[in-house]
Amino acid sequence: MICVQFIFKPGTYDDDFHRLDGAIDTFARSLPGYDHVELWTGDGGLVNAMYYFADQQSVAQLARLPQHREAKGQVERWYDGYRIVVTEVTATYGDGRLPT
Repeated sequence: MICVQFIFKPGTYDDDFHRLDGAIDTFARSLPGYDHVELWTGDGGLVNAMYYFADQQSVAQLARLPQHREAKGQVERWYDGYRIVVTEVTATYGDGRLPT
């Protein structure tokens, strides 16, 4: 499993942001390798949107999405800083009471 974390400090959102963000999220969730997404807010107002995929091919498809490329080119308009962390999840476990 691959986890793509988009860690960011929110800035000012506009109509273009909401249009692109919605299109990217809808496309990500439609991919065959999509598993789930988790969203966390941390200290200092940082947000971590973690998308989990079964394979690297799905991640690559998301990266090629025209709306994703358009948003990447304008990221400074909407965020006061960001970073991407891509990791391979080698194990996950718990008591079974949380959804995956």
